[in-house]
Amino acid sequence: MGQRRTFLKEKKALLLEQLERPPLVLNKRNYGWLTEAICSIVEKPAKLEWWIAFILSFLLSLLLPLTIVYFISTGLGVWGLNSPVFWGLAILNFVFWIEIGHAGTLISAILLLTRQKWRNSVNRAAEAMTIFSVLCAAVFPLFHIGRQWMFWYLVPVPESYAVWQNFRAALLWDEFAVGTYFTVSCLFWYFGLIPDIAVLRDRAEKGWKKRLYHILCWGWSGSAAEWHNYELGYLCLGGIATILVVSVASVVSTDFATTILPGWHETIFPPDFITGAIFSGFAMIATLLIPLRALYPQLKDVITPKHIDNMARIMLATGSMVGYSYIIELFVAWYSANVYEKYLFLNRIFGPYAVAYFLMFGFNVFLPQLFWWKKIRSSPWAVFCISILINVGMWSERFVIVVTALSRDFLPGSWRMYYPTWVDIGLFVGTVGFFFMLFLLFTRFFPVISIAEVKTLVYEMERKEYDLKKGTSYGA
Repeated sequence: MGQRRTFLKEKKALLLEQLERPPLVLNKRNYGWLTEAICSIVEKPAKLEWWIAFILSFLLSLLLPLTIVYFISTGLGVWGLNSPVFWGLAILNFVFWIEIGHAGTLISAILLLTRQKWRNSVNRAAEAMTIFSVLCAAVFPLFHIGRQWMFWYLVPVPESYAVWQNFRAALLWDEFAVGTYFTVSCLFWYFGLIPDIAVLRDRAEKGWKKRLYHILCWGWSGSAAEWHNYELGYLCLGGIATILVVSVASVVSTDFATTILPGWHETIFPPDFITGAIFSGFAMIATLLIPLRALYPQLKDVITPKHIDNMARIMLATGSMVGYSYIIELFVAWYSANVYEKYLFLNRIFGPYAVAYFLMFGFNVFLPQLFWWKKIRSSPWAVFCISILINVGMWSERFVIVVTALSRDFLPGSWRMYYPTWVDIGLFVGTVGFFFMLFLLFTRFFPVISIAEVKTLVYEMERKEYDLKKGTSYGA
C-alpha cells in the first residue's frame, strides 16, 4: 500500500510538472540580477556589434535628408508619379509605417488589458517601435503635399486668417488621427518608463546623465501611493490607446474605402488593416528583439523561448486572418459580377505587377503556416528570418493596393505603368535606416525591458515556490 501511494504521488508530481507553464524568467533570477542585467546595457560601453549596426543604420538614414533636399530644390517631378498614379511609394510607405506604429501600442495595450504576463518583456520595445515608426511615416505625407510651407493649413489656425480646413479631405483625417495617436502613444510609452528612469537615476554617478534622469522621472520615490496612481494611470492610458489604434487604423483604411475605385471600395478594409497591423507589428518586434537578445546574452533569461513561441503563434493566427481577407476580396470580386472589379483582380494576378501580388500572398499567408511546427517556433533565427519576409510581404500588400488599382482605372486610354525612381527608393531606405538608428539609440539611453514589470514575474515565481514548500496552494 505504501509503495502504491508513493507511485501515485510521484506520478501526480510528474503530471503537474508537465502541465505547468514554462517560466517567463529563466534560471530563477532575483531582483538584483534583473536590475543589473537590464541597466548594464545602458551603463556599460556599447559593444562593437552595436557600433557596426549603428553606423550602418546611420549611413542609410543619411539618404533621408539628401533625397528630401534634392526633391524640394528640384520639384516633385523627380518622383515616379504620373497620371493616373498620383499615389505612389510615398503613400504606400506611409501606410506601411503607420501599420507598424499601430501595432506597437496596440500589442502593449491589449496585452495589458487582458492581463497577459508575457507582455512584460516585449511591451517596452513595442511602444518604442510605435514612436519611431510614426516619425518615419510622417515624412511621406508631409512632403507629398508638394508645397511643404503650406503644411500649417492642416492644423487648427485662428479664424482671423480666414483659413478653414477641408474636413472632406483624407489628408486632414490622417493629420488629426495620427497626431492624436502619436500624442497618446508618447504618453503611454513615457508613463511606463518613469519607474525605470528612477532606477537609472539612483544608479547613475554625478554627471549630466544623473541630472537628465532626475528631470525625466519627475521625482519618483517609489511610495505606495505613487505606485497606486501609476498603475491606475497606466491602465487608463492603455484603454485609451486601444480605442485610438482601432479608430486610427480604420481612418487610414477609409482613405481608400471611401472612393469608388475598384480594389479600394472595400468594406473589409478597416478590420483587414487592424489584423494586418498586429501581424506586421509582431513581425517587427521579433525582428528587433531576437538580434538584441543575441547581442546581450543576459536578456535570454528575460526574452525566453516562450516569448518567441507566443509571438510566432500570434503571427500564425493573424497571418491566417489576413489570408482570409485576401480570399474574401477575391470571392467578392467574382460574386459581385462587376467587370471592373473582376478585371482588377485578374490584373493583380496575371498583370505586370503579378510579382508583388505573389510576394504578398506567399509571405503573408503561406509562409506563416510554418509556425504550425514547434521546431520552427522554437528556433529564434527561423522566426527572425520569417518575420523579415513577413514585413516584405506587408510592404508588397501596400504596393498591390495602391499601385495596381491606380495604374489601370476605368478608362484604358489613361492606363500607365508606375516605375519608382531612385528618389522614391532612397526616401524609403532612408526611413528604414532612421528607424533602426532611433531604436539603437533608445537601447543606449533607456531600459529596453521594463524592469518594474519583469520583477512582478519574479515575485510571483518566488511566492509560488514558497507556497509549494509550505504545502499551500498558490494564489489561495
